[in-house]
Amino acid sequence: MIALNKPLPPDLEKLNAYLVQVNDSSWYTNFGPLHEQLTKRLEAYLGVQNLLLVSNGTLALQVACKALNINSAITTPFSFVATTSSLLWQGIDMAFSDIDMNSYNLCPIALDDALQQNNNYDGVVATHVYGNPCDVNGIADVANKHNKKVIYDAAHAFGINVGEQSVLNFGDASTLSFHATKVFHTVEGGAIVFKHRTDFDKAKQLINFGIQADGSLGEPGINAKLNEYQCAVGLTLLDDIDGVIKHRAALFKIYTNELNGIVELPQWHAQANFNGAYMPIFIACVQKQQDVMQALAKNNIQCRRYFTPSLDLAYDQQKSFGCANSQKIAGGVICLPLHNFMSVNDVIAVTDVIKEVL
Repeated sequence: MIALNKPLPPDLEKLNAYLVQVNDSSWYTNFGPLHEQLTKRLEAYLGVQNLLLVSNGTLALQVACKALNINSAITTPFSFVATTSSLLWQGIDMAFSDIDMNSYNLCPIALDDALQQNNNYDGVVATHVYGNPCDVNGIADVANKHNKKVIYDAAHAFGINVGEQSVLNFGDASTLSFHATKVFHTVEGGAIVFKHRTDFDKAKQLINFGIQADGSLGEPGINAKLNEYQCAVGLTLLDDIDGVIKHRAALFKIYTNELNGIVELPQWHAQANFNGAYMPIFIACVQKQQDVMQALAKNNIQCRRYFTPSLDLAYDQQKSFGCANSQKIAGGVICLPLHNFMSVNDVIAVTDVIKEVL
């Protein structure tokens, strides 16, 4: 079987060396030595500052909103459900704005139109879908025009740059997921990268129950800290992440070369690199979608409708400024297998099946 995804296992010998350190120190959580080491290494590797580790990517979004005082937001309908559900769980007044048909990301023009209709939202939450960067300059222009804060859900965008800048340096905050299925993981976990140190400092208090540096209680917080055992996994995997990303990106390029003209593919940001996080294809015809998925299953190849449905349909009680593009893309997108343990021959086996059907 060619699996849709296969998480990276940490090298047990390296991992155990870190775990011995944890046991010897008896410091298992609460911003321990491995937490500080992973923070510094990730900041250096990703080219960012003000990186705060948290216990998962969903809490990363919630804490970022809380730290930035975002109580209402416009967001994308084409993303993993957590982008929306994390906001709704926190009681954020939320609305959907449509995506760009080429990139599958939140469309700055549609966003501008939405904010002209209703300018009462505090901020914007946009997703770098499949690791493909949003039009960060276009969204910045709209946000500045309407005086809105911007949070990027960068769960798929580990190691992605726009030009010479990490994609995480755009907006007021960017959130990462370190779930086991991601390019880089800590089994469960995540991070927030803040533009401003004051927001980082506030968030660090919030993820530790709101306890301030002097031990007094400030704004009510939550427990969203990343523990030392999970940091040990991250430190172990970070040693080899360059090779992982290089391999996944190479497979992604082979996929796109083989399937160009056979299926529709999202248009990648012209100034961005690739991390091979996902391999999405779009097939408009429902019958052809079904034929491809059935043929892949027959050949023991996993695939997934990811993302579907368009979230404005799943949460139809929320305000929508019109999401026809998202509904169309969600109705035809399929993600193909892509992970570090695949070979070039595996990719060719997948694309041969699709070519035979289409």
